[in-house]
Amino acid sequence: MLKKKYASVLAAAALAALAMGAGAPSGHAASQTIQLFVSADTNIQDLWVKSLIPAFKTAYPGYDVNVTFDLHGDHDAQTTAKITAASVLHKDPGVDLIDGGFSTQLGLSGLLWRPTPGLLPNMRDIGKSVMAAGKGGIPYRASSVLLAYNSTNVKTPPKTLDELLDWIKAHPGKFTYNAPNGGGSGYAFVQTVIDKFMTAKDRNTLVQGINKPLQAKWAPGLEVLRGLNKYTYGQNGTYPANNAETLKDIATGLVDMASVWSDQFASAQKAGTMPANIKVTQIANPTFTGGAAYLGIPAASRNQTAARLLANWVLSPAAQNLIVSGILNGMPVIPVSKLDPVIAANFTDVDVSNLRPTYLSANSNDLKSAWASTVPGK
Repeated sequence: MLKKKYASVLAAAALAALAMGAGAPSGHAASQTIQLFVSADTNIQDLWVKSLIPAFKTAYPGYDVNVTFDLHGDHDAQTTAKITAASVLHKDPGVDLIDGGFSTQLGLSGLLWRPTPGLLPNMRDIGKSVMAAGKGGIPYRASSVLLAYNSTNVKTPPKTLDELLDWIKAHPGKFTYNAPNGGGSGYAFVQTVIDKFMTAKDRNTLVQGINKPLQAKWAPGLEVLRGLNKYTYGQNGTYPANNAETLKDIATGLVDMASVWSDQFASAQKAGTMPANIKVTQIANPTFTGGAAYLGIPAASRNQTAARLLANWVLSPAAQNLIVSGILNGMPVIPVSKLDPVIAANFTDVDVSNLRPTYLSANSNDLKSAWASTVPGK
């Protein structure tokens, strides 16, 4: 009991220090405006702008958050170069907190502030394996790509990747996935097919670090994907541009099956734009990719204290409730027991540490490029 009380006192003290601006690097006091860079789809932009930031400003009225948004991460390479250059030149990168897939790559390069429970007390509620996978990134939400299917027309959905590939060929024009550079649901299908031909060691290597020579092993999977051109919707090697178009195709009955994000599917259900006969399931051998999304605090940022305050708040039950039940309908990274009981009662607990991660950002970008130059077209 004494240890618990002592831990609570330390956590409270750390939060107070964050709010007062203590511990700012290089003698700089915390700025009242936090520069947040979001590299994602529009639903993540909405999560921040319409939900998380207003609630944060209510909790901490002395702070403001300025959002820079990069749709689909089209400029991740440039942003990474900017942050890298700032670190080398010992200059502030102009970004205090990052929400983007390249956060783990920055961490791998030693360009992120490494979170500690003393300065980020709410991270104590997050599993160690999820924290370790971030390479210095801070997990704050989770999701997984699932297989959506029309239960009216598909009585027994595929349970494995092989079964799915067989189903696609047996039902020409009834399956689709979006271009991987336009959204993660399509990317997940692509990487899953690629990974079918990779060893577990190879997959892990591409998750953990950049490995150009290993990318040569993508060839068999890319050939399978190209071979699906005549079987996917349209049957001419064209694909939906993004996640939203894929959801629309399955919702309107153009296709009977598609890969979709769990959170976007749940949001469509809540909005009434996804018919009740459209169900979701997860395949195996391998599963579609998923896992935690990570925030990153650049090591060169001179406003780390304020960034930590926002990051720590996002890991609080109040913020996690918004992530689970609000605009995003995501999965929490803290125990479900810490959520609002009403929300937790209707939420299926998912262990995000068991979800299959995507490749490191640089490898993912290379795979997107390889798909674009190899797969589309007859």
